Amino acid sequence: MNNTRSMIERNIVIGLIVSKEFLQQLRPIWVNKFLVSVSAQRLAAWCFEYYDEFNDAPGKTIADIYHEKLRTGELPKKLAPDIEDSLEDLSEEYDDSFNLKYALKRANSYVKERHLEMHQEKVKELLESGDTVAAETLAASYKGLSFEIQDDLDLGNPSIHSKIRNAFKASLEPLIKFPGALGKLWNHQFTRGAFVALMGAEKRGKTFWLMEIAVRASQQRAKVAFFQAGDMTESQQLRRICSYLTKKPVNERYLGKSYSPTIDCLKNQLDICDKPERQCRFGALSYDGKLTEENIRREVTKEHLVDALLDSKGYKTCTHCEEFQNMPWGTPWLKEVDVKSVVTIDEAQKKVQEFFIDKKRTFRISSHANNTLSVNKMKQVMDRWERDSGFIPDVVLVDYPDIMEPSKSIEFRHQQNQTWMELRALCQERDILLIVVTQTDADSYDKDILSRKNFSEDKRKFAHVTAMYGLNQDRHGREKKIGVMRINEIVIREGDFDTTSCVTVLQNLNLGRPFTGSYI
Repeated sequence: MNNTRSMIERNIVIGLIVSKEFLQQLRPIWVNKFLVSVSAQRLAAWCFEYYDEFNDAPGKTIADIYHEKLRTGELPKKLAPDIEDSLEDLSEEYDDSFNLKYALKRANSYVKERHLEMHQEKVKELLESGDTVAAETLAASYKGLSFEIQDDLDLGNPSIHSKIRNAFKASLEPLIKFPGALGKLWNHQFTRGAFVALMGAEKRGKTFWLMEIAVRASQQRAKVAFFQAGDMTESQQLRRICSYLTKKPVNERYLGKSYSPTIDCLKNQLDICDKPERQCRFGALSYDGKLTEENIRREVTKEHLVDALLDSKGYKTCTHCEEFQNMPWGTPWLKEVDVKSVVTIDEAQKKVQEFFIDKKRTFRISSHANNTLSVNKMKQVMDRWERDSGFIPDVVLVDYPDIMEPSKSIEFRHQQNQTWMELRALCQERDILLIVVTQTDADSYDKDILSRKNFSEDKRKFAHVTAMYGLNQDRHGREKKIGVMRINEIVIREGDFDTTSCVTVLQNLNLGRPFTGSYI
């Protein structure tokens, strides 16, 4: 059996093991010989037996079914090793998110292909036996398999309950989760089928953010694909990932002592808190009353914080009270870090081995020269991955669509809209979480907070995304020096949003970290 067929059958068996709706859709037309692999046939048969009895997918129970079949003799011992090997290989994916919509689409194509092949095999058998008349009659009688994915809804059919369950599950379970205030801002948007964009000015760390999201998604067991449209080379991306993993810079200019931001409470810094759980008994900032609750987050500079750090030995940050999580009391403090060396090749290789290879995390990067990547090319790459190794991404990131070429020739002023429209279609067709970054216009450099007016090239981008967030820093560079960024909602398709309300994020880009904490 060729590798492509093997991968398709593998993904079909995974679907039968983990998804009740996958079983429901295939049950009416299923014939075990649709699968060529003997071990795949056995596993599929057990899944349908389980579904017929319990109206559910077996999930991890499939291992118990295997042992019971072996114990009772229903599974010949000569087949046991192959089945056991298959189960061990598949077990790693039981807990991973399953792309039902895309899996059904691929299964639909495959079973129709196999149905025709099986019919041709019967015709060939008759020809080889010399019964030409019967072969001609059988060949002429062929009718294609009548099976289509049920995309329509019948609210009066009891099967609607599983559709409702899946609809709520898809919208409530993010593929990527961030902690704290940032998580509350955007976790609910990181779901399958969503198209999320981050909008920021040039050199605002957009690629850092995509890398942060990609690594975090991989860490949380999502299959990740990162498409680089030409803003960075493959080597640059690898160095940045290794810097992230090791928390070390790749450039010697960042060696030595420096300051990294950490979260504190403004009431703690100003010494206006008397809560018993407070971690410190004195304040660190006063500056003759110039800094107050109202202006500390807007006025404090890195120089203020460095002076206070040097003058306030023994000062401790505090975020311990319950009110801190829901009140705008967060503010940055600094901690001194001493970076003694850049990341070495050995360290980089060791970290990649530990983080990705040993833990079987999936993260693929596809790099392309500027203005050569199109959505059609992305599809070709993903088709090749699936064909060669069965890799089907859950999360796809693109850096960045503004420098992609449209998949078809079109008037220049419509090219951006065409690309974004194609990206939205890709997101829907493959049922993936798609995350991209986009550049702002020239006016954004004079803005402290981005709005829908700060789009570049084509405002119709907003029509295609399910959510867009702004990456903000003040125009004078005060926040950038400290390591502060504010993230706001630009567009949210479902629900209310406020473009003026921000979540503040602390970061240390010198060590490859665009996110080290957040507060409201």
